[in-house]
Amino acid sequence: MLQQDFNGICFVNLVDFDMVYGHRNDIEGYARAATVFDEQLETFIADMKEEDILMITADHGCDPGFKGTDHSREQVPFLAYGRQIRENVNLGTRSTFADIAATILDIFQVNNIADGTSFKKEIM
Repeated sequence: MLQQDFNGICFVNLVDFDMVYGHRNDIEGYARAATVFDEQLETFIADMKEEDILMITADHGCDPGFKGTDHSREQVPFLAYGRQIRENVNLGTRSTFADIAATILDIFQVNNIADGTSFKKEIM
């Protein structure tokens, strides 16, 4: 997708972290997958255009080392990267996951119909 010229959102769901490793309590598999993702991320970032923004998060937590196989975290990580994104911004613990949706709407200058609060001004 980085090689194509488009305006919009490219959403990628890396379901294996959750389905294949997290819910199966496969710590080693999770670690290997995270390492591969990290290695590929360097190439992805190098190919990003000036206006591109990369957001990395999760829809829920599923710690492969947690007892049982259910979701194990109430908060999820969030990382944003791009040439126009400020470095070293700590967003703290947000009150809702919907803040990410509100921020995306704000970036695309769409009226906020989400329950969340945009943090665009903090990161851009």
